[in-house]
Amino acid sequence: MDVTNEARAAGLPVTVPSTALFTDQYELTMLQAALRAGTAGRRSVFEVFTRRLPEGRRYGVVAGTGRVLDAVENFRFEPAILDFLREQRVVDEPTLDWLAGYRFTGDVDGYPEGEIYFPGSPILQVTGTFAECVVLETVILSILNHDSAVAAAASRMAVAAAGRPLIEMGARRTHELAAVAASRAAYVGGFSTTSDLAAGFRYGIPTAGTSAHAFTLLHDSERDAFTAQVESMGAGTTLLVDTYDVAEAVRTAVEVAGPGLGAVRIDSGDLLVVAHRVRQQLDELGARDTRIVVTSDLDEYAIASLAAAPVDAYGVGTQLVTGSGHPTCSMVYKLVARAAGEDPEAPLVPVAKKSLGGKLSVAGVKWAARQRDAEGIAEAELVGTGPVPPELAGHLLSVPLMREGRAVARERLDAARERHVRARAGLPLSATQLSRGEPVLPTRYLTGTA
Repeated sequence: MDVTNEARAAGLPVTVPSTALFTDQYELTMLQAALRAGTAGRRSVFEVFTRRLPEGRRYGVVAGTGRVLDAVENFRFEPAILDFLREQRVVDEPTLDWLAGYRFTGDVDGYPEGEIYFPGSPILQVTGTFAECVVLETVILSILNHDSAVAAAASRMAVAAAGRPLIEMGARRTHELAAVAASRAAYVGGFSTTSDLAAGFRYGIPTAGTSAHAFTLLHDSERDAFTAQVESMGAGTTLLVDTYDVAEAVRTAVEVAGPGLGAVRIDSGDLLVVAHRVRQQLDELGARDTRIVVTSDLDEYAIASLAAAPVDAYGVGTQLVTGSGHPTCSMVYKLVARAAGEDPEAPLVPVAKKSLGGKLSVAGVKWAARQRDAEGIAEAELVGTGPVPPELAGHLLSVPLMREGRAVARERLDAARERHVRARAGLPLSATQLSRGEPVLPTRYLTGTA
């Protein structure tokens, strides 16, 4: 659990930075115009969805939901923020007065974290007045697009690893705050540990790490470096063996640590060939239980290519935190329904953008369910508007996330991680193929229920 939430649960004082400026200016200018026009209070429903998956991807992974809940609860226009908006003349005084008292009081529903999604899936629904919902667009999309991209890459890598542990090591390859979010998303997607201590502290993710080449180069000899590390951390440590000559390093590592050496790490060269040679050498030296960890700019394809290699764990950095070539999911936040008038009881009217270029949206508040065959394997993503067919009522994918502005679905990060494993296991086998292809499930719109 996020340490911030643990502190709240314990009744301790918590200072959390406001998320109110994680937004685009046009959110506030729309707000100002709507306030002046008298339409800002109209009940509205916004939905987050994607029109397509990144090219070649078979499924998407919902990640960042817990961070969205935090961001919405901490969306506050503090005095310094209001002063900035005033000085920059972003909005007028009546709008600033409105923002000073801003608190989201609406509802949020959506796919729970770790769930699978497809094109058109209503991943998140935000309901409230137009004014209180529209200003949340940018921060919600920023979180979901980033975290879901990393989680999708992590999921593909976990499939390729086939049960072997994965270590997230990408902190130095991205923005320092993005690195923490990426560690969290990677854990949801199937990684076991992270090298990022901030992620470990904030989210309780297990951390791992021993030494880099600099530590070996610091000492007068490789033997001296290994001796220092083993004396400090014990024989169960992981020794980096590719600074100079790998075969000589492995021999020295076992001599220093004994046959109980925990692991060796290989960070360069032809990993398939080197791993086989190192495994043979370790076995000959009596270190049969010593594990082999490989790093070196891995992605899901490189991991899959090592399936037959005697590798026990993988460390992944750059490709993971950049979504393995797809750093965003292209999710959008669109108004799909709004009240027919200013009366809070006015009925909702479906609305949607109509334009050229394939940017079409489906109007109306949607529900979603996953159609399954007799074996429980998913066959299609069903998305509809209007009444839910009785046979699907017990199979809806969305759950309540916030009610009247308060989070109602906080959970352990492990719960999201476990949910993802179950959701992925319920997909057709072709979902685990790394070859490029269409989404593994078609999205079917049930217009007859509209």
